[in-house]
Amino acid sequence: MAGSTHSVTNQPPPLTGYDAYTADRALVEAVERHLPPELRDEADGELSALGRACGSAQVQEWGVQSNENPPRLRTHDRYGHRIDEVDFHPSWHRLLGKGVSAGLTAAWTRPGGQVRRAAAFVLWTQVDAGNCCPLSMTHAAVPALRTDPELAAEWEPLLTSMVYDRGLRPAAGKAGALFGMGMTEKQGGSDVRANTTRAVPLAESGTYALTGHKWFCSAPMSDAFLVLAQAPGGLTCFLVPRVLEDGGRNVFLLQRLKDKLGNRSNASAEVEFDGTWARRVGEEGRGVRTIIGMVAATRLDCVLGSAGLMRQAVAQAVHHCAYREAFGARLVDQPLMRNVLADLAVESEAATTLALRLAAACDDDGKQERALLRIAVPAAKYWVTKRCAPVAVEAAECLGGNGYVEESQLPRLVRESPLNSIWEGAGNVQALDVLRVLRREPAALDAYLREVGLARGADHRLDAAIRSLLTELADLEGIEARARRVTERLALVLQGSLLVRFAPSDVADAFCATRLGGDAGAAFGTLPHSLARESLVERARPTL
Repeated sequence: MAGSTHSVTNQPPPLTGYDAYTADRALVEAVERHLPPELRDEADGELSALGRACGSAQVQEWGVQSNENPPRLRTHDRYGHRIDEVDFHPSWHRLLGKGVSAGLTAAWTRPGGQVRRAAAFVLWTQVDAGNCCPLSMTHAAVPALRTDPELAAEWEPLLTSMVYDRGLRPAAGKAGALFGMGMTEKQGGSDVRANTTRAVPLAESGTYALTGHKWFCSAPMSDAFLVLAQAPGGLTCFLVPRVLEDGGRNVFLLQRLKDKLGNRSNASAEVEFDGTWARRVGEEGRGVRTIIGMVAATRLDCVLGSAGLMRQAVAQAVHHCAYREAFGARLVDQPLMRNVLADLAVESEAATTLALRLAAACDDDGKQERALLRIAVPAAKYWVTKRCAPVAVEAAECLGGNGYVEESQLPRLVRESPLNSIWEGAGNVQALDVLRVLRREPAALDAYLREVGLARGADHRLDAAIRSLLTELADLEGIEARARRVTERLALVLQGSLLVRFAPSDVADAFCATRLGGDAGAAFGTLPHSLARESLVERARPTL
């Protein structure tokens, strides 16, 4: 070609045109493991269709466009009327529509719904984590609303609809609705009992006028929000609609949008209430207990989302190294790089396996599974979300300078990676929640020990880790200062138990040797030479 000075060689093809579901062996095996046989074919078909969409160039471009064109706040219209609306790029709406139609808000109404949705959430996060925020909150609002049968009957069909009906209109005239949440205030943060937003009862039973602020309110264009405010009887949960039944706008003043490190496609706002109309959810003074079901569901989504981000980071790194050559050989074939990739792959698989196990427990209404969730969800939320950032950063390094360039998508994954550790209670909140469970709910620890005990005798390093954990739990002296260590060990032992039971022996061996046995360094890429690193990398490789 005239004017050309060089030919482009030694560059990998884009990771597009593939099925992100079937390429993820750990995810496929987890779905098959946790779904009854009669649901597997249907679920595999749905997830494979979503996986092909996630792997398509078009849908990936939607994710890029949504992040390159962040939402824009419009407080007033051209005539000076207050409107408090947020404009999004069309790709945001395309992503939300696809996410809703894929059942990411419909788990509560489908057999095996939690496992199917969890797998879809892991996939969809890999396209754009930002639009997963309203999808997560809408899904998670259902258990909170079920504390009030009348409200549940009104809203649940809209929340579990597989139709994305955009635009602010009265809920009664919509085919589907999205929910947000507002708990955090400036002065309290995670200490929601310090909230100062006031709720004054109105003449109509169960209705209130709210006055105050919320420091973080994500997805402000949702149809309704669950918020906490101080009623005469104490901290209470309320449902705040954006549009009232008569079509008028509720008082929902968007003061500004947060300028965030990542998650840029999603709008997070500061909100003021000034006589805002609301309906009480649950009893006065029991707001935390009412909304705890929503918090538990969104915490699990933080685990799922981090597992998805890790999977995409590892997939991009392995894909790049499978095509890129240096010093006379493909990077994937060079022992040191293969060690790094294998180590990342083990971390990713451990996250996915644990996340899907917890989703399966949500599909089971038995006491044992509910007790397990009480301790395993905060432990997993603490540990898996914390592992996400180092995985994303190391995966970006595998691409060299290319991983520091926006076109590779790795910088977006790096920016997203810390967020799930912060959302829904940061690390200390999760660790302290684990301690509360240990002290007050002996059935939860019993359920946990029963679960990890299913793998006893299969690996001596796991057995030793269980014994060490029991010793740690028996010593309550200064345990609050050790809460992070205890929570980390709980999560690691549970991951090890699941991998020993369900993963290929090479994966389980690598995990137990390095995460439980201590036979590795602090950085990724320090697996002992005796491990089958080639098989670990091949298992993680996405095939086009």
